[in-house]
Amino acid sequence: ETYHIPQVVESILNQSYQTFLIYIVADKCDITNLKFDDERIIIIKPVEVIGSNTGSHQFAINNFKRLHTHLTIIDSDNILHPKYLEELNKYFNAGFVAVQGTRAAKNLNTTYACLDAARDIYYHFYDGIVLFNSGSSATLAGSGMGFEIQLYVSFLKQNKVSGAGFDKVLQAWLLKQNIRIAFNAEAIVYDEKTTKSDQLVKQRSRWINTWFKYFKYGFQIFFQGLQNLSLNQTIFGLVLLRPPLFIFLILSVLAVFVNLIIGLSITYWLLGFISFIISFFLALVLSETDFKIYASLINIPKFVFFQILSLLKVRKANQISVATKHFHENEKSDIKKSKR
Repeated sequence: ETYHIPQVVESILNQSYQTFLIYIVADKCDITNLKFDDERIIIIKPVEVIGSNTGSHQFAINNFKRLHTHLTIIDSDNILHPKYLEELNKYFNAGFVAVQGTRAAKNLNTTYACLDAARDIYYHFYDGIVLFNSGSSATLAGSGMGFEIQLYVSFLKQNKVSGAGFDKVLQAWLLKQNIRIAFNAEAIVYDEKTTKSDQLVKQRSRWINTWFKYFKYGFQIFFQGLQNLSLNQTIFGLVLLRPPLFIFLILSVLAVFVNLIIGLSITYWLLGFISFIISFFLALVLSETDFKIYASLINIPKFVFFQILSLLKVRKANQISVATKHFHENEKSDIKKSKR
């Protein structure tokens, strides 16, 4: 899909920071209607289909028009906050070589989109703000992130990975070198949220598959952190070992039933559930969450059900397309209503 590209480009051209070039990798798509007057916009179309995100990144780097010091990776349906690049630069100027921004919801037009956004808010708060402020690194989200050029070039040379999960390999590669990934909550990209149940199942199947495939990095980084006395590595390694949220909750519920069956106290488990609920709402409240998201929370059981279906399809996940399909037209108005 290319019809979102003009909006994406417009949001980049409206940045408060104006020293940049935009590289659009048109891999297996029609560029007939993509016409821009600004010379900073460079459309590059590979002769052969690349078919992977990291392959497209490498292709763009190989076609750079001048020497760059930093790059940022943006999905084809992302809209940038006007100060996105300016905020990334604050952290680059502070000495960080890898920065993750906030992926805020571009659309809240369905219950699934709202619940998807709630999940993102939770993870951004704890795996971004809290984790980074604790002295460790923020987890990467796949887009809305920026890097020093030579660092990312080195990653691509040393790691042959494509498709879902490249960000998991990238963050592990960085942490093994004890490089901190900064988190800037004000570097905001507006991201398309899942709107339909079948789309949710397919997307989550791929994401769950990547956790099973790459959680082993958690052990390596954790023990490396203990050996190096590195708070950055030790905490991050533990975070990577944590299963997806819905699996964690299901295992906890099963543990409660086991305790009931064998006659053990469930007090600690109940306290754990209460603590989780409080921490979940704390993340929403401190993130100035839209009321639509609060209203959607009553449908969490349905959301969990579809994630269980996703878990059952994990083995076939690599054969499933995860591109977010777009079913609404009012993106600009949705973004303007955002409290951010």
